[in-house]
Amino acid sequence: MTSAAMLNAPCNIGAVKFEVKLKPSPNLFCARPSVKLNRRRVLTIRASKEGHDNGSNSGPLGKMGLTDEECEAAVVAGNVPETPPVPPKPAAPAGTPIVSSLPINRRPRRNRRSSAARAAFQETNISPANLVYPLFIHEGEEDTPIGAMPGCYRLGWRHGLVEEVAKARDVGVNSIVLFPKVPDALKTSTGDEAYNDNGLVPRTIRLLKDKYPDLVIYTDVALDPYSSDGHDGIVREDGVIMNDETVHQLCKQAVAQARAGADVVSPSDMMDGRVGAIRAALDAEGFQHVSIMSYTAKYASSFYGPFREALDSNPRFGDKKTYQMNPANYREALVELQADESEGADILLVKPGLPYLDIIRLLRDKSPLPIAAYQVSGEYSMIKAGGVLKMIDEERVMMESLMCLRRAGADIILTYFALQAGRCICGEKR
Repeated sequence: MTSAAMLNAPCNIGAVKFEVKLKPSPNLFCARPSVKLNRRRVLTIRASKEGHDNGSNSGPLGKMGLTDEECEAAVVAGNVPETPPVPPKPAAPAGTPIVSSLPINRRPRRNRRSSAARAAFQETNISPANLVYPLFIHEGEEDTPIGAMPGCYRLGWRHGLVEEVAKARDVGVNSIVLFPKVPDALKTSTGDEAYNDNGLVPRTIRLLKDKYPDLVIYTDVALDPYSSDGHDGIVREDGVIMNDETVHQLCKQAVAQARAGADVVSPSDMMDGRVGAIRAALDAEGFQHVSIMSYTAKYASSFYGPFREALDSNPRFGDKKTYQMNPANYREALVELQADESEGADILLVKPGLPYLDIIRLLRDKSPLPIAAYQVSGEYSMIKAGGVLKMIDEERVMMESLMCLRRAGADIILTYFALQAGRCICGEKR
């Protein structure tokens, strides 16, 4: 197997002198040196023979069992292992003009050349932990589809809800917010059912906490699901929404929810002073650990239509413009922000989401508190409708919209896409 013909060549490495003996072979690529200081040594270059090694180390990139010193000596001797050639430059299509390179030093596209580079430099990320799943519940045993919100249901609180929560937890979505469909017979002008300890929401909280103790449960604090008038507060005979009297009811509602085991109470009513009053009421009852997520900038938006169908909670008359914010206003959000911060809010929410990215960024820049965004029913239904009509790629638009909310500054997102997005993030296709 060895050849008697040898090629001698002197080689010096530092203070060590070698004699290189080469066997004539076209596949020279490594060397086996015998190195000792202050002595003349022989370095033999051994050639591999194709097909000689039937193991996994065959071929030009196979391992030869050489030491680091032997491999380095071979390279020093000029016997560099073979590697694939540099690929040819891709050809431009026929007719491409020949031009000189632009005299620019900064080319941002360099950082977008590959998927690995784009992932490395991505500034915003989203995970299931950033998502809060809004769930509609009712007293019935069966799940009822919501026509204006494809894929959403009024869930039976004892069965369908528990199953939906289990699905969400399987993909890492461990936060939910509850919205009840209250029987009409229990609705009153003062919304007293809102603080019934054995009402639909407190019962549901106790059930879920018994089955999933670590589930994070957000609740909605407002009177509209319980009001015979469909407004977030008590309505005076002349149509005025009464502020302070409503806040009194909201405090009792928040305490009842906390007593049942809610982790975060979320006043969405937009009454003045309600955050401070709720904080005081919770603390007085020993619920200092319960957080408040305030709907800080909740706009009188037209994007809420499908939600009101889901809860059958449309106002019996008028609109909500005397307490929800004007969609044309930007600076007013700072007034609400300052009030909620000073009154003890733990999380600040903007609603709707995507049409109000500027408000999300405003609150993010002006407050150290966590910022939440609510991707509301109208936003959800538009994406769903576009997907059904094949006008857009539903999944891609869904994920892009959520990423935009995160990029604008939202720490958490309330979204009806939570389960679907969680599956997408986890790589599931269902």
